[in-house]
Amino acid sequence: MSDHRELAGQRALVTGGTRGIGAAVAARLREAGATVLATARTRPDGVAPDEPFVAADIATAEGSAVVANAVTEQLGGIDIIVHVVGGSSAPAGGFAVLDDGEWQRALDQNLFPAVRLDRALLPKMLDQGSGVIIHITSIQRQLPLPESTIAYAAAKAALANYSKGLSKEVSPKGIRVVRVSPGWVETEAAVRLVERLATADGTDYETAQKGLMNSLGGIPIGRPTKPREVADLVAFLVSPRAGTITGTEYVIDGGTVPIA
Repeated sequence: MSDHRELAGQRALVTGGTRGIGAAVAARLREAGATVLATARTRPDGVAPDEPFVAADIATAEGSAVVANAVTEQLGGIDIIVHVVGGSSAPAGGFAVLDDGEWQRALDQNLFPAVRLDRALLPKMLDQGSGVIIHITSIQRQLPLPESTIAYAAAKAALANYSKGLSKEVSPKGIRVVRVSPGWVETEAAVRLVERLATADGTDYETAQKGLMNSLGGIPIGRPTKPREVADLVAFLVSPRAGTITGTEYVIDGGTVPIA
């Protein structure tokens, strides 16, 4: 099945589009012919001068407004939004170490960027009667890790709930809204984490990787997901081949979640 240039003429926004899953998604959509505007807090060295890009911290209302304005200025409209940005910087120690500030940061990083940008950009999609929004959630919304990421997991659960509600409102108006829920993805940051664990334990990369997989309850397929695999799924979901898919969630985790 070929998808060569099937997104030609489509204008896409990818948040967090310079690293990890976001970079893979941006590259994959460009391969399919889309014009992609990527966002990050700073412009990395690898971004070509003529490549659409906007530097902004979309964990803030001001940064989200900057990105929404850039969509109009650089793309002239929008057909695809892929919300990838997110993460957690909370300390380990369970619920007791998470003060109001940590909870607010989790929401600012993982929920509000999507809410704000959707609110700003959806009117353009509604005017044209078409568009696709992808919200990258996480299997942690179902399998939270209470030692260190409970606030992140709760924020991702909120994002998933919001996404489902939004789909019910706008799908009848021609806008598809879909969730993609990755498990452990072997991004550059994940590789560095495993390397640190290996060094700390005095072992090798493969042993440390297996230990981390076991801490997640195991990955039946035997390895983490690659960023490109998530990007391939996103590219399919935003394409005309997925024209009747909306309001649902696709889990891509190698079988980590034990039930559907």
